Amino acid sequence: MSKTTPDRPRRNFYGRIKGKTLKPNQRTYLDEDLTPLSPGPVSWQDNPSRQPLDLDALFGGRETWLEIGFGGGEHLVHQAASNPGIGIIGAEPYINGVAMLLGKIRAAGADNVRVHPGDVRDLFDVLPAQSIARAFLLYPDPWPKKRHHRRRFVTPEHLEPLARVLKPGAIFRVATDIPDYVRQTLEEVPRAGFEWLAEAPTDWRLPWGDWISTRYEQKALREGRVPHYLTFRRVEG
Repeated sequence: MSKTTPDRPRRNFYGRIKGKTLKPNQRTYLDEDLTPLSPGPVSWQDNPSRQPLDLDALFGGRETWLEIGFGGGEHLVHQAASNPGIGIIGAEPYINGVAMLLGKIRAAGADNVRVHPGDVRDLFDVLPAQSIARAFLLYPDPWPKKRHHRRRFVTPEHLEPLARVLKPGAIFRVATDIPDYVRQTLEEVPRAGFEWLAEAPTDWRLPWGDWISTRYEQKALREGRVPHYLTFRRVEG
């Protein structure tokens, strides 16, 4: 790396990267589909100068959405198929989830999805300012122990760069079944430049009209936990 290239910030990553052994078809998806579906040079190795992604070239000028930690990809593919006039980027470091998403993209024939198999913070580094029209954070890792709360997504380390890349007026949706995660979300997200759009209890108790229940939500319901659906808007300025 040249002396003029900025050093990568020190970032700890605490989540899972790998799980069970991949099935042969999942390996095929990764080998054949991941590179063509890349949003572009995101990693520090491939883009050490942190040049911004060209989203107009990537999606033909279409509005761009972002899903942070897409899990098995059910919601991301549902949104892509339901909204062919937008482009959507998914970021997920868990390679088994990436493989599951790639299989779903093949099955759906969605051509408006790009996949970053890594930390969304690296993606934030190369997304242009005010370029994302909608973002989703659905059933993120709750990190339930108090000493681990700083690892949650809803902290300034993540929310400040998210606010930078969202357009004024952009919608940010958060779904979680953990009451303390709801508390921290309602404390931290407005501080980062968002307003909570709820006007009545149904606004956080009922899912969005275009919602598709994910495997994580189904697990929460089986175990008796109550989902919350929080909608925020990026304020002007």
